[in-house]
Amino acid sequence: MKNIFKYSLVAVVLLFGTSCEKGLEKLNVNTTGFSSLDPVLQLNGATINISFQVGTLVYETAIVQQMVSPNGGVLAGGNFNVDNKSPNSPTWPVYYRNVIRNTHDIILALKTNTLRANLYNMARILQAYAFMILTDTYGDIPYTEAGKGYSDGTLFPKYDAQQAIYTDIIKELTEASAALNPAGTIETGDVLYAGNIAQWKKFGYSLLLRAGMRLSKVDPTKAAATVQAAFTGGVITANADNAYVRHTSDYQQPIGNTLNGSEAANFYLTKPFVDSLKSRNDPRLSAIAVRYVGATSGPTQTTGNQNFSAGVQIGMPMGLNNQTAVTQATADGLASFYDYSQADRRRIVKGAAPVFYVTAAQTNLLLAEARERGWITTGTTKGYYDAGVTAGMQQMVTYDPNSAVAAGDITTYLTNNPFNPALAMQQIGTQYWIASFLNGPEAFANFRRTGYPALAPNPYPGKEITGPFIRRLSYPTSEVSVNTANVQAAIARQGADNLETRIWWDKP
Repeated sequence: MKNIFKYSLVAVVLLFGTSCEKGLEKLNVNTTGFSSLDPVLQLNGATINISFQVGTLVYETAIVQQMVSPNGGVLAGGNFNVDNKSPNSPTWPVYYRNVIRNTHDIILALKTNTLRANLYNMARILQAYAFMILTDTYGDIPYTEAGKGYSDGTLFPKYDAQQAIYTDIIKELTEASAALNPAGTIETGDVLYAGNIAQWKKFGYSLLLRAGMRLSKVDPTKAAATVQAAFTGGVITANADNAYVRHTSDYQQPIGNTLNGSEAANFYLTKPFVDSLKSRNDPRLSAIAVRYVGATSGPTQTTGNQNFSAGVQIGMPMGLNNQTAVTQATADGLASFYDYSQADRRRIVKGAAPVFYVTAAQTNLLLAEARERGWITTGTTKGYYDAGVTAGMQQMVTYDPNSAVAAGDITTYLTNNPFNPALAMQQIGTQYWIASFLNGPEAFANFRRTGYPALAPNPYPGKEITGPFIRRLSYPTSEVSVNTANVQAAIARQGADNLETRIWWDKP
């Protein structure tokens, strides 16, 4: 009797438990969460996150002597020629986590999906661009195993040699650009070009042109062939096709957000940059610069004492810290170092300013160089050069209506500063430097490749480098400490992990 009661009780409990759980399984289903994600949203996430990080202000922009900060601490980097891991690192995690991870997922998901072949190839182009920036910055990097942490469980990716990376980047850009098909599905949700295939093709081939030019010293034969293929495919030659990310007051660009926040009074246009523009009466100086005349502190930099006139702009000399900058400002007749010229944070680096990836100005100037080298035979060096300078000046209005350069000023500039065949490479390289203002990675890469503009080394006395300029950035601490074996293998192949080791294509 006791056993019958016991078994009956168990049956009742099971029955009651089953009755109570009936329908409860629905409570474990999130009816408002995503069950799938449209890959075009991942493409947009990748596109937006390529936007240059604040660390490029501390390093790349300072190395090429366009903007500099006299302050140390977290801002010490290219301005002091020291290896400061804090500002050096942001590009690496942002690109690998938010760009490469997304593009890898898209490529993996759509590789055999013929209906969305255009999106697949757009992701390949964007991924190649991100990898180009990473390898140009650091040299050997995770490439073939990058982005596979979730898909393949590869948590410690090996590093590939830069030569092999460039070989594959060129292949990816060539194949993906050619494969884009206007008769295929148009991805209208794409934030870069709204799925416009003609523009995506020009973007891809313009990146291919860049990749080819990177090889100008290390492999001229391959460089020429790559440049010819890009030119034949069709590149960006008009501002209407520029590749850039638009921002708003709600979604602000990283550099603009910083220069309108905590670092508003800490970054200044350099003397080499201001003097270069000023010496040729370049109308872009008034479009870019502001000087808060008489300012003695950040709070005294107000609209009441702002001046955009090119004639009053004074760039901060290189090699100063926040003590020697005070002495230099006095010698320059300024109220304080807050009186030096800055990139105008209410126009060109406002929070809603666009970020340009590839422009007609840059591409026309590369074509001028290619024509000068004889790698293309269509057009003239002067024609491409003039087109590049013109496009760069016309582009300024995209930052802000008050930065527009008048057509007459462009004509006057080209008349008074004509192309000189005897100085072709110098003029092209210098104009590329100006056209790449605020695109620190590209300005840094082209400066190393060409040696132009002919900048004097930063004279800061406490520098850690023995040579005249920084040649690369060192690997982030997180990589060195976590992915140690693969980092050490890269160092053994490439050279010491410091600011002076030259990457593969950067030959003396």
